[in-house]
Amino acid sequence: MELVLQSIANALVQSGFFSLWAVGLVLIFGVMGIINFAHGEMVMVGAYTVWLLYAGQGLPFPLALLAAALIVCLLGLCMERFLFQPFRENPLGGLINSIGLLFILQVLAVQIGGLGLMKHVPPAFPGTLELPFEVRIPVQRAVALVVSLGLLAAVGWLLTWTRLGWALRAVSMDREAAALQGISVRRIGMFAMGLGAALAGTAGALMAPLVRVEPYMGHAVIITAFIVAIVGGIGSIRGAVLAAVLYAFFHTFVTTYYSGTLATMLGLFIMLLVLVIKPTGLMGSRLRE
Repeated sequence: MELVLQSIANALVQSGFFSLWAVGLVLIFGVMGIINFAHGEMVMVGAYTVWLLYAGQGLPFPLALLAAALIVCLLGLCMERFLFQPFRENPLGGLINSIGLLFILQVLAVQIGGLGLMKHVPPAFPGTLELPFEVRIPVQRAVALVVSLGLLAAVGWLLTWTRLGWALRAVSMDREAAALQGISVRRIGMFAMGLGAALAGTAGALMAPLVRVEPYMGHAVIITAFIVAIVGGIGSIRGAVLAAVLYAFFHTFVTTYYSGTLATMLGLFIMLLVLVIKPTGLMGSRLRE
């Protein structure tokens, strides 16, 4: 019973990370129509930023967290301007560019921090929360969960209650109709790319004290983000969050009782099953022609 409750607590924390990864990926694809294969490396850049500034230079963790979000946001804006915008009418070209950037960022990470070396990031919030039934959650994990939930709530508020959010949703639904209504599709695309990248960078920064920071950590991120985005429904923010929570519980329990490799394999199988049975995902809609 204690192991089950502890696994539930771990899954809740994991669902926050999964949601940030997937929401960023869905935002970029929904507005720009481009699959960003370098999304996992954006998470890696956020983690490396915290390692360099917080663990290496002694910058306070909140400032390192903010710096990671800003740096990855700027990286996303540069990608939109130089890699995706010239290929707006050719999504395949943008996809290939993102794959190329993926390898470039990995090589830069190896050059900066070396390969196979443990990147230790000490917890900024030491200690453990003692919950009923002997469930324990490190304070660092609890803080990461609260920040993730706050960011997701802010994105939900933005999309639901602001003109900018309405414009984002309009462009994702019908780009031509949105342009006819006076919405700048280019600016909205830049904003979506910057916001999606900032979410990825923040997720990486929050993860840095909890995981091993290394150049290829983006592999697991992009696999998980694709599973969650496809199961939830491509283009659906709510679907991505729902799928992230479900997959986090599934992955955590399978990892706890069996292995992480089996959990990932079964997750990919579930994704393929969803594509066969319900191609639009849990809450997605059919793509317009």
